Amino acid sequence: MGIVIMQSVVSVDGFIADEKDGVGPLHDWYFNGDTPIIDGGEKGFDHSGAGSGFKVSRASAAYVRPIWEGVGTIVMGRTLFDLVNGWEGRPPAGDHVVVVSHRPKPDGWHPEASYHFVDDVTAAIEKAQELAGERIVSVNGGVVGGQIFAAGLVDEVAMDVVPVVFGSGKRFFGGIDAQHLLEDPHVVVQGDRVLHLGFKVRR
Repeated sequence: MGIVIMQSVVSVDGFIADEKDGVGPLHDWYFNGDTPIIDGGEKGFDHSGAGSGFKVSRASAAYVRPIWEGVGTIVMGRTLFDLVNGWEGRPPAGDHVVVVSHRPKPDGWHPEASYHFVDDVTAAIEKAQELAGERIVSVNGGVVGGQIFAAGLVDEVAMDVVPVVFGSGKRFFGGIDAQHLLEDPHVVVQGDRVLHLGFKVRR
């Protein structure tokens, strides 16, 4: 099975969005360079789901591109699914999406898309790994990501840290309330207005 990576763009004080799900300047670095993350620009990590051919610094592209190319399945919560309308059935990376939700997939919503709705985080990771095979399972930060992390199902934590302080909002690790040790960072990449960090989870 492939590794499970919990990853999101995050403020210096640990928030992935404000209280109203606004991301402020967190995603600005996706547009401030001259190197496309994905060749052809057909996909991009944005809330419209339309894909915008994001261009980042060369340092960020060298780090992000192989991760996106390695993703097989994205795991997300229902809040993000609703915010981006599931990227209209075209995830920014990988071929499959698992949505953790007590509500089923909306009737008639993109029946051609490989989107799977489950109501349990353990079942979500099992399904995601089944779909991904040897490829990466990418878990979005937030409440669901925090639950998956707390359940001991995450192998690595990847944070794209943007130099902004939110003060309050939606936390990278959701409502996690216990201490967990990570290994020393094995990834430290300085981009333009972003610092990419990677940590293996200490077992």
